[in-house]
Amino acid sequence: MAGTTLIVGLGNPGPEYERTRHNIGQMVVGELASRMGVGFTRHKAGAMAATGRLRPGGPRAVLAYSTGYMNVSGKPVSALCRFYGLTPEDLVVVHDELDIDFDTLKLKTGGGEGGHNGLKSISSALGTKDYTRVRVGIGRPPGRMDVADFVLRPFTAGEREVLPLHVDRAADAVEALLDDGLAAAQQRFH
Repeated sequence: MAGTTLIVGLGNPGPEYERTRHNIGQMVVGELASRMGVGFTRHKAGAMAATGRLRPGGPRAVLAYSTGYMNVSGKPVSALCRFYGLTPEDLVVVHDELDIDFDTLKLKTGGGEGGHNGLKSISSALGTKDYTRVRVGIGRPPGRMDVADFVLRPFTAGEREVLPLHVDRAADAVEALLDDGLAAAQQRFH
C-alpha cells in the first residue's frame, strides 16, 4: 500500500466492552499506536484518531476507532476517509472473526461480511465491500451459546494468557500489509 492508509479497529465504546472479543480490533490498533508512540485524540468524524508512521520513513498511517457502537461504524469510517481524502482502497479494517480459530489471522480484500454488523455498516456507508480486512480469529461460541453473548464476553483465562501475543501478531500483520502488500502479508501470516 502506498501513501496514507486509514487503519480502523472495530469495537464498542466503554469499559464494559474494553476486554471483550468484539473489541480485539481496537486492541490491535491500540498496539499499533503504542509502537508508533502516538496517542489518540477525538476527531470530529465521531472517532478517536492518531497519525504517524509505523516506522521511520515508512508509509503514513491514520489509526482510528469509532466512539460509537460497532453496528454503526460506517458513518465515522466514511467521514474519516473523506476528511483525509482517502478511498476504500486506502482502508484497512481490523476486526474480530468468528469463523477463524482463536490465535489465527486471515487477511483479504473485499468479499462478504459474514454476518459482521460492523463490516455491513462500513460496506453500506462506503458503497463497496472492496477494502482490506485483517480478520483476527476469536473462534465460535461453545455449545449453543448465542453469538452476540459470546462476542460481548471477556476472553477466557486461557485465551487471556496468549491474547497479548495474538494482538501483537495481528499488529505485525498490519505492518506487513503496509510494507509488503497483501499477497506477501498473506503468505507470511496465513
